[in-house]
Amino acid sequence: MSNLNIVCLDLEGVLVPEIWIAFSQESGIPELKRTTRDEPDYNKLMNWRIGILKEHGLGLKEIQETISKIDPLPGAKEFLDSLRDMTQVIILSDTFTQFAHPLMKKLGLPTIFCNTLEVAESGEITGFRMRCENGKLNTVKALQSVGFDTIASGDSYNDLGMIKASKAGFLFRSTDKIKADNPDLPAFEEYDDLLEAIRKAL
Repeated sequence: MSNLNIVCLDLEGVLVPEIWIAFSQESGIPELKRTTRDEPDYNKLMNWRIGILKEHGLGLKEIQETISKIDPLPGAKEFLDSLRDMTQVIILSDTFTQFAHPLMKKLGLPTIFCNTLEVAESGEITGFRMRCENGKLNTVKALQSVGFDTIASGDSYNDLGMIKASKAGFLFRSTDKIKADNPDLPAFEEYDDLLEAIRKAL
């Protein structure tokens, strides 16, 4: 077992519920249910979401109120604790620091690399800053360039790059379409199975 392994995990859908789906239910705006499982172009998706929030006069405060009620998925913290006992873990997410912090506390403060929202003084979300283009794949490549082996897992289109670029990669609770389009990628539904697959890959 090399100590130069880093496991890179997606956040939403893997460790915590999808924030935008929870907010869609809370706000009663069904269009906000759309996620990176449905829309591969993240910039397009976020600009569309910001437009809907503006239309309904909703801002960061309302989304953070929803997030404060979200708990990690059942078994997620135990899975993460077991994984962190075995190796180093970084969560790579296209979410935003303003959304992620309360959830990280509930997960035992793992390391997370994510993006930043641009928020006006009024609380209106006016834009977003990506940490880097194609953040998940480029982070994995950067880790590899300084001598780490990466093992990656996620559920959405925006996870496929990091999964395929890693020495081992797994889909977790993904959609039937993504699984069908990527038959070469092992796909798991349960944390114990994913943990075992990662353990064997270390």
